[in-house]
Amino acid sequence: MPRSGGSEVFRITGARQGLADDVRGRQRRYIISMTVRTLSVIAAAVLWNVERHVAVVALALGILLPYIAVVIANAGRESTPSLPSTFVPTPVRPALDATETSGDKDGEQPNDRK
Repeated sequence: MPRSGGSEVFRITGARQGLADDVRGRQRRYIISMTVRTLSVIAAAVLWNVERHVAVVALALGILLPYIAVVIANAGRESTPSLPSTFVPTPVRPALDATETSGDKDGEQPNDRK
C-alpha cells in the first residue's frame, strides 16, 4: 500500500521520554536512595557497640546520601545529543535512460540509422 501525504519520514527513536515518565523515574530513584539512607542509619545505630568501623561507614553513608539523592533527583530531563537525526530522507528512484530501452541489438542509437 503506497504512502499518502508528504515525503518526509520521521523516526520515533529520537523522541524524548514523556514528562510524566521522567518525573516518575526521578521520584523512584529518590525513594530508593532514601530507603538505603534509612537502612544505613538504622545499621549504624544497631552496630555502634558491635562493629564501630562498620557503624561509622554506615553513618557517613546516611549523612551523605540525602545530598546525593537530591542532586540526582533534580538533575533535570535527559539530553539526547548522541542520537541520530530523526529525519530520514526519501530514497531517490533513478529514472530509466531512453537509450537503454530502445531494444537495438547491434548497439545503434535510434538517431544513427540511415
